[in-house]
Formats: sequence, structure tokens, C-alpha cells
Amino acid sequence: MVKQLIKKFLTPAQVDQLYRRTSGIRARFSRHDLKKLALLYGSDKWGAHWYAQHYEHHFRPLQNRRMNVLEIGIGGEDKPNSGGASLRMWATYFPKSTIHGIDIYDKSFLQTDRIKIYRGSQADAAFLNGVVGGIGAPDIIIDDGSHQNEHVLQTFEILFPLLAANGIYVVEDTQTSYWPDEGGSSDDLNAPRSLLTFFKSLTDGLNHAEFIRPGYVLSYYDQHIVSMHFYHNLVFIYKGRNDEGSNRVVNNQIRRK
Repeated sequence: MVKQLIKKFLTPAQVDQLYRRTSGIRARFSRHDLKKLALLYGSDKWGAHWYAQHYEHHFRPLQNRRMNVLEIGIGGEDKPNSGGASLRMWATYFPKSTIHGIDIYDKSFLQTDRIKIYRGSQADAAFLNGVVGGIGAPDIIIDDGSHQNEHVLQTFEILFPLLAANGIYVVEDTQTSYWPDEGGSSDDLNAPRSLLTFFKSLTDGLNHAEFIRPGYVLSYYDQHIVSMHFYHNLVFIYKGRNDEGSNRVVNNQIRRK
């Protein structure tokens, strides 16, 4: 009823302006619903993609914690005063957290008390180390950057060790693993340096305690990845101490029951 009255007395341009100006107020009433927040702020995490439902599942228990949330890729490309929908969405969903955004373009117009902006490349190790050195270990890292397979893997190799203990690392738009123009392949589903080939290879490390491989040296990922969750075009990697041990394998031999 209210929407009909508004549209009756205001021009489409005025309606659009009103909705943009009141999005923050309306978002406060929907702060527990990421799907609604994504739509309110114009994030592609719901609609263009269907990520919000999975984010909600994994992040809801963390909503009221004080955290460092780091997202790579702010959106809007090189257009001035464009982008930042997801950063605003996270700032509303995590009201006690500081939201950090990285982009190769200048997005400083988005800076607020709780949204911090850094300009640089996601494949630049010195830049990424500098960001984390300044803000402290991120509790959540979301890679929504270039989606180039090479960049995604470089960024993960740099940032995952810097992620907080028990942190969560998320990679979006993993469909580029199948696209040759982005460094992937649909013909070879185990193509070297394909981002999903890499992440699939890490799943065996979850069970390293069951390996019968004398002389095997545990990798950092073997020791610090405790679970992985794969969705359509989306991966969640949980960090922790993977030292549960085996109930059967001792010194590379299977113990009899």
C-alpha cells in the first residue's frame, strides 16, 4: 500500500532517490537476513548469484562478534563513486566488526568509521602483507576480486597463512576454473593451476592422519585446514588445528581392531 502511494505521487527518479537514501534505515530492520540486505544494497551476492544463503549459514553464529572482515574486490570497476554494495552489506550484518576492502581502483569514497579501503593488487604480496600488518589478522577473508585462476591462487597462498586461527576463507565465482580465458579448462577438470584443481587437492589433507606414507611431510594446509565446503561457484575453507589423529593408523601401519 505504501509503495503504491509513493509511486503515485513521485516520479521514478524521485522514487529511486528515496529508496537509495533510506536503504540504510530499511537495512537495520533486515540486518539478520543477508538475502534482503544484498537486495537493499544492490550486491550481486543474491540475484545474480545465490551466495547469500550460504553466507548466512556459515556466518550467522559470528554476527555479533568483533572481527576483521576483509573482502577483495569492491565492485564498480573504474567508475568513480561506484561499488561498495557488499562492504555496506557486511557492515550492517556484522555491526561490531570492521570491514576492510581491497581494489585496484580508487574506492576511498566508501571510507567510514567501520569501512576501510586499500588500493592495490590482490597478487602483490608486499601490498597484502602490508594491509594485514596494519589491520591485524582477518577473521574472514572473501576473494571476490579478479577471479583469474592465477590471481586467486596467489592470493590464497599469501593470505591463508595470515588468516586468524579458526578463521574462514571464502572464494567466490569459482566457475572461472572451467573457462580458458580466465586460466581454467572445461576439458581437463584436473588442469594444473586451475583454482578448483588446487582446492580439490586440499581435501585429502583433511585426512592426513590416515595416510600410509613413510616419510610424508605435512604441508601447512594439511595442518591448518579443518573443513572445506563446496557450493555452486563458491568455496568456504575453515582454518584450525588439524591434529585429530587416527583411530587405526599408527606409525604408518593399520592397527588391528
